[in-house]
Amino acid sequence: MKKKILITLIVVLVGIQFIRQEKNESDDQTFAISKKYLVPDNVNHILQVACNDCHSNKSTYPWYHNIQPVGFFLTHHINDGKKHLNLSSFTQLPIAVQNHKLEEIVETVEEKEMPMESYTYFGLHPEANLSQEQREVLISWAKAQMDSLKAHYPADSLVMKKRKQS
Repeated sequence: MKKKILITLIVVLVGIQFIRQEKNESDDQTFAISKKYLVPDNVNHILQVACNDCHSNKSTYPWYHNIQPVGFFLTHHINDGKKHLNLSSFTQLPIAVQNHKLEEIVETVEEKEMPMESYTYFGLHPEANLSQEQREVLISWAKAQMDSLKAHYPADSLVMKKRKQS
């Protein structure tokens, strides 16, 4: 019985190697955050090394992405990251949502929820292990963008509207 289970497991593991995931490589920057917001070089570097793989339309894939089920996990992780924040389509969002996303950047970086630990496990992506100074740069930048929005838009336009309960 154990031999049949082992053989079945091997067949499944070999079989799933032929299932390929669609890669996140469109690199469409039509509505990128940099089209509307000032993104200094130091902030851009932080975004590139610590954020863009999961939060833009262009991911850089490690060699192990080709090994399943790791590839499935990475694809899901990237899709989920883009669902929460896509820096490549940022300016397409309503202004209140943009403001809210900037608030979330501040919150998740302050609380060290981002970059996620799973992104840097086992020494992977060491450049994404942000120093406290890099965190402060990113937080200050996001807060400055929020201040700029406050200066250019009425206060009520920057507040997310509550959804009606059904």
